[in-house]
Amino acid sequence: MRKKLVGFGLLVLGLFGLVLGGAAAYMGTPGPNPAVEETAQKGYADYYAPLSDDEASGLLYMVEEEKLARDVYLTLYNETGLGVFEMIAQSEGRHMDAVLGLIEKYNLTAPDTLDEVGVFENPELQALYDQLVEQGSRSTVDALKVGALIEETDIKDLEDWIAKTDNEDIKAVYSNLMKGSENHLRAFVRNLEAQGVSYTAQVLPGEQVDEILSGENGHSGHGRMMAGEKHGHGKGMGHMKGMKGKNGGQKAQKGARMGPADGSGPLRDGNCGMNFGG
Repeated sequence: MRKKLVGFGLLVLGLFGLVLGGAAAYMGTPGPNPAVEETAQKGYADYYAPLSDDEASGLLYMVEEEKLARDVYLTLYNETGLGVFEMIAQSEGRHMDAVLGLIEKYNLTAPDTLDEVGVFENPELQALYDQLVEQGSRSTVDALKVGALIEETDIKDLEDWIAKTDNEDIKAVYSNLMKGSENHLRAFVRNLEAQGVSYTAQVLPGEQVDEILSGENGHSGHGRMMAGEKHGHGKGMGHMKGMKGKNGGQKAQKGARMGPADGSGPLRDGNCGMNFGG
């Protein structure tokens, strides 16, 4: 009888968590969903298939692209004080951990700079980080637009890597990362709307962005927030207090560098698919 009561209590708590997570996402903050933790990864615990060169390259690229998102959001949180950046930075750290799990599973060598905020082995991502931080530091609106830009780019890149991937475990993780990026995009756009700004797609086709924005938690409105959206214990977010920053070995300090929103059009980087501006 006691086991039944405990089980019923856990069920009630789980349903309550789902309601809170959904409400948080609706209000423009990416609430974690405790009901779906690491489901995709557990389903492929015993799965193993040889990696192609594209699959190996994709994992090493994506772990740094997720790091770029985390690092930019940490820096813009220090600049703006907006909680949405802090919350999504935590989520991006968990995204990093999900990709790192695959890197370790397939005996690849992860970049050495994952614990250093603002430092990247990939020179193209290093340049993108520097430019995105500079752009996002101009104003609160610019910061939110940079967040939306990063999430659109993540979705596009994940679509491209999935098309080059045969391994089912990698596809499952990438698909879940895409669900998380869609949730994050909705959160940034809702924050922009709260600033009185109407959002226009920056990377993806406008119709695709409209579909994402009209959906709820999950991939284009279907499914839950990405598996594994809990506090990570790997390089992604596990020891953030000990992380070194790009300048002087410390994370960026809070400082409001606000200015008028930049009205210039997008500048496209042909190598990595990111747009700047707009």
